[in-house]
Amino acid sequence: MTKGLSAVNIAALTLGFAFLYLPIVILVLYSFNDSQLVTVWGGFSTRWYVSLLHNEQLLEAAWVTVRLGLLSATVATVLGTLAAVTLTRMGRFRGRTLFSGMVYAPLVMPEVITGLSMLLLFVAIGLDRGFLTVTIAHVTFSMCFVAVVVQSRLVSFDRSLEEAAMDLGCPPFRTFFVVTLPIILPAVVSGWMLAFTLSIDDLVISQFTTGPGATTLPMRIYSSVRLGVKPEINAVCSILIGLVTIGVIAASIATKRAENERLKAERAAAAGR
Repeated sequence: MTKGLSAVNIAALTLGFAFLYLPIVILVLYSFNDSQLVTVWGGFSTRWYVSLLHNEQLLEAAWVTVRLGLLSATVATVLGTLAAVTLTRMGRFRGRTLFSGMVYAPLVMPEVITGLSMLLLFVAIGLDRGFLTVTIAHVTFSMCFVAVVVQSRLVSFDRSLEEAAMDLGCPPFRTFFVVTLPIILPAVVSGWMLAFTLSIDDLVISQFTTGPGATTLPMRIYSSVRLGVKPEINAVCSILIGLVTIGVIAASIATKRAENERLKAERAAAAGR
């Protein structure tokens, strides 16, 4: 068995990373292009970032996207965590198969089908399409991703910690918030970030369920690109890439620190026995 990477593996990794990240690098570089032609380099400039600050349509769409992502991710995280706890702790209750299928259906359902079904539902109940309907749709399809992430953590959870807390007189409801939730918090945070990312990235479902005053940033970008790519689009995409990168790094650092603190607490508890 040879150690290290061979030339073939290095070449494959290089091509793979280039295929994935080179278009992103080019997009960021051309966001600083002085030329109005997005494919012709005209020198370094930040004029399109300044122009973006005066583009009211993109700014309004960005604000709608941020509000939608925060609200839908928070609601989806709460519901997805509760669904994961139900599937993990409630045993074989009546209707478990149906409940599990309804929770995980959006994972395999095409977005076109999900968007169309939500549209038909809102029309049937007479609910005007707008920010509320888009939020409900985003919660519906992102909740299942949170449930999968949290359930994977609950499956490997040490139930003896909860049992010890309840043996000492802690009620089950308080045990969940004092013992269980802090331990599974990294998974909950990861689920929230995944739901937020899916929300700000969604286009198809939003197209079906949107209404006046609820145009998201992907929808605005898509409508602009159909008429030709403008330099401001490169600028706003670069800002999104930067924000997502910062968020991922911050979440990774926070998760790592929380894991280190948990390991230190477990070592201290084991040493005190």
